[in-house]
Amino acid sequence: MAVNDIGGSGVQSVDRALRILKLLADAGGSMRLADLETATGLPLPTVHRLVGALVHNGYVGRDSARRYVLGPGLIRLGEIAARSVGSYAIPHLATLVADIGETANMALLEGDEVVYVAQVPSSHSMRMFTEVGRRVPVHCTGVGKALLAQMTDEEVLKLLDRTGMQAQTPRTITEPDAMLSELSEVREQGWAMDSGEQELGVRCIAVPVLGAPTMAAVSVSGPSGRIMASRVTEIAPVMQRVALGLSRDLVGISS
Repeated sequence: MAVNDIGGSGVQSVDRALRILKLLADAGGSMRLADLETATGLPLPTVHRLVGALVHNGYVGRDSARRYVLGPGLIRLGEIAARSVGSYAIPHLATLVADIGETANMALLEGDEVVYVAQVPSSHSMRMFTEVGRRVPVHCTGVGKALLAQMTDEEVLKLLDRTGMQAQTPRTITEPDAMLSELSEVREQGWAMDSGEQELGVRCIAVPVLGAPTMAAVSVSGPSGRIMASRVTEIAPVMQRVALGLSRDLVGISS
């Protein structure tokens, strides 16, 4: 069936099905059918029909507790989409490397984890390297904080409750209240920093890609001896300008 052949009711069903997927994602990946009924405001038979179609196509499944969960069919879509988004980031990351001199990364929030989707390395012989596709916890990384800062405190607490806040180094923030305090500062100043919280001796500065169609952040990372804390006020405005340009490009490809 051609796209133009889809009637109004078909478009409405697609819109509702996508809304269910988003609700599941926002809830951490699983919900009961009754909760989906309440959240959507749709009649239970309608929700059941839509979820059934998503289950049939592998985009939703059911766990042992009879809750509906995001299905494996979304993994391939997500991986391809992340690579596509990452490819648009490369020129912007290259600008950061040229201006700042350190490795630049782009990351997205996928589920409850940070996933790196693009990187341009610095020219230093001693430089940071993060494999594209690598997943890391949100609470101990600069990009993770820049992503969390785009959420409400309630959403942050729910996510941290699901993931926990395991210490990666002695500098890792492991208390939710301390993280909320840090995120308040991130929102106010417009940038986040990980100073040895994931790996000792490494500092990462990150900014959110505000206005992008998906929650994203960019970062620069390198040895603490080169990315000194005193450089943050110099580096952050450069990163914010680059993030703005990236956001405009991402909006352009999604419209």
